[in-house]
Amino acid sequence: MPADAMNTDSGMRRRVASTIGATGIVFGDIGTSPLYAFKECFAVTHGHAINLPNVLGILSLILWALILIVSGKYILFILRADYKGEGGILSLIAQIFANPATQHGKHLIAIFTVLGIFGAALLYGDGMITPAISVLSAVEGLEYASPALEPYVLPIAVVILVLLFVFQHRGTGKLGIVFGPIMLVWFFALAAIGLWQICARPEVLLAFSPHYGVHFLLTHGVEGALVLGSVFLVVTGAEALYADLGHFGRTPIRLAWQTVVFPALALNYLGQGALILGNPDPQAVANPFYAAVPGWALYPMVGLATLATVIASQALIAGAFSLTLQAIQLGFCPRLRVQHTSAAEYGQIYIPQVNWGLMIACIALVLGFKSSDNLASAYGVAVSLTMLLTTVLFAYLVLKIWKWKLWQAILICGTFLAIESVFFTANSFKIPHGGWFGLLAAALVFVLMMTWKRGRRLLYKRLKPTLLPLDIFLKEVEKTSVPRVKGCAVFLSATSGITPLALLHNLKHNKILHETVVLLTIHIEAKAVVAPEDRLSAGELGHGFHRAFANYGFMENPDVPALIDRLIALGVPVDPNDVTYFLSRETPVPGAVCRMAPWRRALFNFMSRNATSPARFFNLPPGRVVELGMQVEF
Repeated sequence: MPADAMNTDSGMRRRVASTIGATGIVFGDIGTSPLYAFKECFAVTHGHAINLPNVLGILSLILWALILIVSGKYILFILRADYKGEGGILSLIAQIFANPATQHGKHLIAIFTVLGIFGAALLYGDGMITPAISVLSAVEGLEYASPALEPYVLPIAVVILVLLFVFQHRGTGKLGIVFGPIMLVWFFALAAIGLWQICARPEVLLAFSPHYGVHFLLTHGVEGALVLGSVFLVVTGAEALYADLGHFGRTPIRLAWQTVVFPALALNYLGQGALILGNPDPQAVANPFYAAVPGWALYPMVGLATLATVIASQALIAGAFSLTLQAIQLGFCPRLRVQHTSAAEYGQIYIPQVNWGLMIACIALVLGFKSSDNLASAYGVAVSLTMLLTTVLFAYLVLKIWKWKLWQAILICGTFLAIESVFFTANSFKIPHGGWFGLLAAALVFVLMMTWKRGRRLLYKRLKPTLLPLDIFLKEVEKTSVPRVKGCAVFLSATSGITPLALLHNLKHNKILHETVVLLTIHIEAKAVVAPEDRLSAGELGHGFHRAFANYGFMENPDVPALIDRLIALGVPVDPNDVTYFLSRETPVPGAVCRMAPWRRALFNFMSRNATSPARFFNLPPGRVVELGMQVEF
């Protein structure tokens, strides 16, 4: 076979594999929405009669929500807003401020930073509710199959959630190869069930006309508008398309949506509509997804749905881990223990504190709300607000950096903004009925992030008068004869022009210096991943001192020992077996003056005490670390 043909064939296989992977990981959340979204549109709280105009109207709203929000906004436009191949709301902010051609005032930077961090915080609320509602709605199929199993639904859902979180530390690398095929089977089943029902009532295909959706809204007034809060449930997983852009790339995500996911979802929603038209029995309307499944396939479908919801939950949990790592790297979260679960696949991490926090929240949601119907009342508010924030940031991006004409930005972004504002307004009526939970979770995460960022900034200001410029320190070393001992000392320094506090304390108390001293500054850049050739640079300062700068992206985990070999290659005389790492640790203690409210100061101190030590965060060998520090009134 010619080389060109082999390369083409290999490229095609990689694209197919990426498309299958995207089908399993990216679309898990949106792909399990048929379990609960359509039935919520006809829930007793809305009270809409089961007739052809109402069914066509709601189906039309569902189909056009998928077309406009997912196909239009995300697939066509938002996926183009990648930053170094990475997506997500934090990457969108990084792309805006990384452009040197655009000047941003301090106030604008502050506003966009707040918007981005709050948008990221909202995703934590989504990460709590999605596993709970997805798993619970799948297990509720047992109740439909046999009412006698109703008492076991909640315990089974809780057990599944516990197992899901308990096995997180093993990583998703081994399971990832089966995620795609399982979800392919799931989407095939969705399409097959939908087609089977559509054949009995083909008139539901008329729902592709937007006329029916508009007519439904115009003729049902406020009640018709409120149903949009339930319609929105069909697109709640759309933000994952952008967040997972870096894992699969734009083309596989688009191919998976256009060829597999959207056709399967459309057919299934149409099939559920056809079912209730032909069988308006209250039990069928209460759970049209399982009512559309043939009796012989009901229990296998419950099992397949459970697997699909576990996969969807896995994707959201992994997203929460990645988001937390990004927040740590950007200085909005204290250091936490981060474990890499795969040596081959980058980005597969496990953060115990986040994992157990999500588990407790999910179990509490299941036990508190008790059914997917009740949980649906809590779902959608946070996601719709996240989508609004993404649209606002995207509008600024296309105007200031992509240089779109004003009318183009108004036409495209204004349309999306108007649609999402309507959805958010409809979802806002859920706030008293459980929608407050996602907002409360986001508010708590936001307060934690902003408190940590502000506390660290104020702490640095308190330490600044005690800091010694590095050039002055080196001159003093040159003048005095300080005893030198064999070996290499690596001092981690947050600021390049300042002498590390650990170095000052070591010299003050131990009165010695090592033969080789490396002052290492680790810089977290605004981009997700740093190229290998840009990872490390070093220079000699004289008298055995060397300056090193290591660059990491906000999605990477710094590994200081791994930099030692690179330092040797750059000419720094370092023996990997004779290195001691010195860290400075500042311990906040109550003080008389502080520019933070007492409760925020107490919160910051609590976070500081419970943060993971720098030694563990930077992967330093425990037997070679010396920590020196001071107490700071704060």
